[in-house]
Amino acid sequence: MSNYPTPHINAKPGDFADAVLMPGDPLRSAFIAENFLENARLVNNVRGVQGYTGMWKGVPVSVMASGMGMPSIGIYSWELYNIFGVEAIFRVGSAGSMQENVKVRDIVLAQGASTNSAYGSQFRLPGSYAPIGDFDLLCKAREEALKLGATVHVGNVLSSDTFYSDDPDSAPRFAGMNVLCVEMECAALYMNAAKAKKRALGILTISDEIFTGVATTALERQTSFTQMMEAALNTAINL
Repeated sequence: MSNYPTPHINAKPGDFADAVLMPGDPLRSAFIAENFLENARLVNNVRGVQGYTGMWKGVPVSVMASGMGMPSIGIYSWELYNIFGVEAIFRVGSAGSMQENVKVRDIVLAQGASTNSAYGSQFRLPGSYAPIGDFDLLCKAREEALKLGATVHVGNVLSSDTFYSDDPDSAPRFAGMNVLCVEMECAALYMNAAKAKKRALGILTISDEIFTGVATTALERQTSFTQMMEAALNTAINL
């Protein structure tokens, strides 16, 4: 692991803990570091993608933003797994509900990640690949989220390449297959974890309900999804 720093992460392998939380928003990364981690130090700020390492309940944990979309988390997670020796990445992000019983501020654990992306084509597999989260991490995260009083759903999510889709029928069709919510990163993260033989889990908070219009504000998404953050941290220290 000598090819560091990379063009995207100005750090060395020892700067990161075994587990990294990855929100999409750099401001959410800073919020987690400032409000949860003890003795947090900035280990990366290339392109403003803030990465910190500190202590949570006496165990080292890192948090670094992924940016938006699968190409972005694909870069950062690949480098963390393969260059910096990270063992587990937790996507902690927002998602749009696609089911009536999945409400704003509920937590969704991404057991699987369907996608409309071509990200998986690089692996040249002779068929479809089903990206899935780490089962043990999922079970632990569910336990921790329930302890915090969260409403938790476990199932399939949609990792979409398009935030503004030109196909009005796509969301109802995925919803009809019992996909719980839509987000933009989990599938690429899960594929990178599988290829690197590492671990990953998407822990998502519902920020809006796409069929009802109920939604949170940008500031609320940045600072108030604390059950997701704490559940992820409590899971990260139990690898």
